Amino acid sequence: MARPEWASFATSRVPRASAVSSPRIPFSLLRLLSDGQFHSGEQLARAFGCTRGAVWYRIRVVEALGLQVYKVRGRGYRLSKPLDLLDAAELERALAARAPALSLELMDECESTNTWLMQRIGASPSGRVVVCEHQSAGRGRRGSQWTSGVGASLTFSMAWRFACGTAALSGLSLAVAVAVADALEACGIAGTTLKWPNDLLHEGRKFGGILIEVSGDPQGASGAVIGVGLNVRLPAVLADAIERPVTDIATLYAAAAPGAAPPSRTLLLAAILVQLAEALPRYAREGFAAFREGWLKRHAHAGRQVSILQGERMLTAGEAVGVAEDGALLVRSARGVERVHSGEVSLR
Repeated sequence: MARPEWASFATSRVPRASAVSSPRIPFSLLRLLSDGQFHSGEQLARAFGCTRGAVWYRIRVVEALGLQVYKVRGRGYRLSKPLDLLDAAELERALAARAPALSLELMDECESTNTWLMQRIGASPSGRVVVCEHQSAGRGRRGSQWTSGVGASLTFSMAWRFACGTAALSGLSLAVAVAVADALEACGIAGTTLKWPNDLLHEGRKFGGILIEVSGDPQGASGAVIGVGLNVRLPAVLADAIERPVTDIATLYAAAAPGAAPPSRTLLLAAILVQLAEALPRYAREGFAAFREGWLKRHAHAGRQVSILQGERMLTAGEAVGVAEDGALLVRSARGVERVHSGEVSLR
């Protein structure tokens, strides 16, 4: 199968893509405050051409995001700790040598990168990447909500075109999960396990997910939007709002390398994009079979007793024994080894 043609590399910052809940996040202010240093109200007012009252209002919006701002008379404002915002120039340098053909668009805000890119999938070449600092309506599988905070996660989507039909993409989310886990391991974040079909875990705690949306013919040409969401530094207030055990990359890195500074979100993103730029053409040529071994060695529930649920209905139950070459989950039940193509896995 011919390798899809990539677009030429370009990095651009896209304005606000769609309506989000107001008030709008003042990213220009966040970028100034991201260094964790004090900035006086007078300096900020001059920088934005506004009154100090308007600066105060923007500070209140920043605090509403869950970010702590210190306010000291005579010194000004500073964040309680530096904010790791994406650096477009650094990202371009990191990608230039190893993935020079990717087309990258950075957004401050959008509802969902997958929604934004799916609306443009017909005009999107392979390798078009949309990254957003803050999603107001991030989505997971089956309409679930993906919660993220400014500077706390990585949320991006990539378009890819395939000569094969949508039927051949059943294992794509598993292959993407393997590629992401490989990239994280190269960055010093080891111990990732994979829950079928799209979750990244560490010791049973979720820190990432994959959302694949496809369009096209079941047997002809097709296109996919590959969405990835990762918790990088999950604030406690967000972690408490999630109704399942969660963790984040910063916690995993700190456990593996105590006292060492974790890689920035920019470098993590670059590493993942480079890995995907290598993995997706391979999937187009060889399918999930090329990634099956990498998935099996990280299988979170290998040998465990599981139930497969469709809503409130249990489809089957038994021992999780692996995955097939098309990405189907293999479950040994009382009826023998069954192939599961959809559903949610729950430990029994």
